[in-house]
Amino acid sequence: MRIQGRIWKFGDDVSTDLIIPGRHLNSYDPDHLAAHAMEGASKEFSSQVEGGDIVLAGRNFGCGSSREQAVTALVHSHISCVVARSYARIFYRNAVNLGLPVFESDEAYETFTDGEVAVIDTDLKSPSLSTAGCAHQVMLSAVPHHAARILESGGLVPYVKTRIDGGMLDDK
Repeated sequence: MRIQGRIWKFGDDVSTDLIIPGRHLNSYDPDHLAAHAMEGASKEFSSQVEGGDIVLAGRNFGCGSSREQAVTALVHSHISCVVARSYARIFYRNAVNLGLPVFESDEAYETFTDGEVAVIDTDLKSPSLSTAGCAHQVMLSAVPHHAARILESGGLVPYVKTRIDGGMLDDK
């Protein structure tokens, strides 16, 4: 799927507390969390983000606590995906489990600027990011097969439900 959106660029070590500050964890309502998404890193994000926008970050995105509300806040802010140089392991897994596509690329971080309009091809086997006018394009790391199957289902719970409903408890 190809989605056009604006890039929201963040640096290294964006913690889950920057993604959704702890003071907003008094509610698990996804809309409440989305209203405060990225509040610790950008005051404008939650009020200006639009469906399809792309979070582009440096190294170790999602470090800190294991709060899955950080992913929930991003999913419900309707971003299309996160592209980062690298992820904290638990954030990456939470993103896959909650159906948020996450891609890795050093080149994308160096190529694209904050606010630039870009097109993301979210094909999990050969994803790419390009400027809207295709002036430059970078390939992103493919999503591992097991994670791709979960993302294609919309997250871990829908994936497991389809496996159980289909009588396919083996993962072959």
